[in-house]
Amino acid sequence: MAPISSDNDQGATGAAKFLTSTVGNTVGGLGRTIGGVVGAGGRGLGQTITSATGSAGKPVGETLETLGNEVEKGAPVEGGDSSEESDGMEVD
Repeated sequence: MAPISSDNDQGATGAAKFLTSTVGNTVGGLGRTIGGVVGAGGRGLGQTITSATGSAGKPVGETLETLGNEVEKGAPVEGGDSSEESDGMEVD
């Protein structure tokens, strides 16, 4: 007996589902990769500024580090207390 299958997964519909899934997964992966690279770069630049300028540049360096962390996590960067850990899922 032939397996029962849905017409939704055959022909043009199946191809469209495959394509949108593949594109979505690719875009998501690229977004995470770019976020990781930009985040690491921001942290590195912040640490460099802090170490090169000492206490005078510390606020700028720490701000860049925080921005890098937020970009990497994918959380929205907002003004306010950046000392709280965020998973990017906060609801106001």
